[in-house]
Amino acid sequence: QVQLVESGGGLVQAGGSLRLSCAASGSIFRIATAGWYRQAPGKQRELVASINSGGSTNYDDFVKGRFTISRDNAKNTVYLQMNSLKPEDTAVYYCNLQAIVEIWGQGTQVTVSS
Repeated sequence: QVQLVESGGGLVQAGGSLRLSCAASGSIFRIATAGWYRQAPGKQRELVASINSGGSTNYDDFVKGRFTISRDNAKNTVYLQMNSLKPEDTAVYYCNLQAIVEIWGQGTQVTVSS
């Protein structure tokens, strides 16, 4: 069974940076589309960024130019580099893999103070 372990969340001041990591167990990572979603209090979960097995990326308009998603297939890991963070980026961030099945991580809290 594939599991996802996220790390890298925390508290940061506006304008700061954080790097999220999501390590996957199992062999499906290489063929999966990996994504980061976020859910703020009282709001629906939304896609932040995704990267497919070929390396093509997709970003929500609100994070374009500030966030970068990348993957290291040798380490079964997907990353989200978040720069120029804003208080509106505060949310729980979830890692997601989509291949034959869809798998979610447990979430990591990102809090941006003003």
